Amino acid sequence: MNTDTRIHSSLATILASAMVLGAAAPAHAGGVTAGTLIRNTATAAYDEGGTQRSVDSNTVTVRVDELLDVTVTSLDPGPVAGIPGDAVLSFELTNQGNGPEAFRLIPDTAVAGNDYDVSVRGIAIDSNGNGIYDDGVDQLLTAPLVTPVLAADARLTVFVLVTVPQGAGNGDTSNVALTAEALTGTGSPGASFDGAGVDGGDAIVGTTGAFAAARGALASSIAGVQLNKSVTLRDPFGGSAAVPGATATFTIEASVTGSGSVADLVVSDAIPAGTTYVPGSLALDAAPLSDGADADAGNASDSAGIRVDLGTTPAGTRRAVTFAVTIDK
Repeated sequence: MNTDTRIHSSLATILASAMVLGAAAPAHAGGVTAGTLIRNTATAAYDEGGTQRSVDSNTVTVRVDELLDVTVTSLDPGPVAGIPGDAVLSFELTNQGNGPEAFRLIPDTAVAGNDYDVSVRGIAIDSNGNGIYDDGVDQLLTAPLVTPVLAADARLTVFVLVTVPQGAGNGDTSNVALTAEALTGTGSPGASFDGAGVDGGDAIVGTTGAFAAARGALASSIAGVQLNKSVTLRDPFGGSAAVPGATATFTIEASVTGSGSVADLVVSDAIPAGTTYVPGSLALDAAPLSDGADADAGNASDSAGIRVDLGTTPAGTRRAVTFAVTIDK
């Protein structure tokens, strides 16, 4: 067999395979992390005259582009109380892209269908991560209202601080829309910002268009509730000393202020430690209530304390709940 014949025979037995070089990057909401280098080299193995040989191809390297995507959702379980004055709406912004990105926030108070429009007094981010706006702690954003850079899949709680006007009436509602848009840019899905991605790669607009919006709601109930609690003492000697065996009678006055009404008004109180509830002492506006959970508005026990259900109560109403305990000997 001549040399050419041996070469052609051995080439006929070539087995081709491919493998990826380099560690795989973790998957994110937008896919593999932006800037990840995916390397690929092919290998050919063959028999040459009884000798096993192999040869590698050149390595092809692909850098993953940055995907721009975002979502915004309201964190409030329902409409926030829109009492004239200051109120806070809570939102969550999520970087759904695969690379670090900052987002411009745009509040809109003039939503169609509003009974009144609030004014925005500021936008803050949840600096301590407790989900509650803390004045003087949470960072207030300055114009142009851009968030810190968020890593892929990172979430950020955003507070929209608003002021409800004095003209808001009972039962009136208002919505505030919060839009977040990628600072790199927005556009139709698939649009490209050349060289604007991680490590000089391209930034590609994802399915959200790199912007998203959500609404927070306010509902005005002009009525409010004030509670005032007082106590009178009667000791076993006819005086008013707080000694073992003395009786303490508590009075809780609930006043509904403003206009309109409040719903599901319930007054409750625990029996203080070191005292024992006086059975049959619970009363509403001086009318006795039974201690058991029955048809009347109240119930009471040492373990559960007292509870009086006042239901829907109009503004201008004042109700007085009384009960007594004895100081344990």
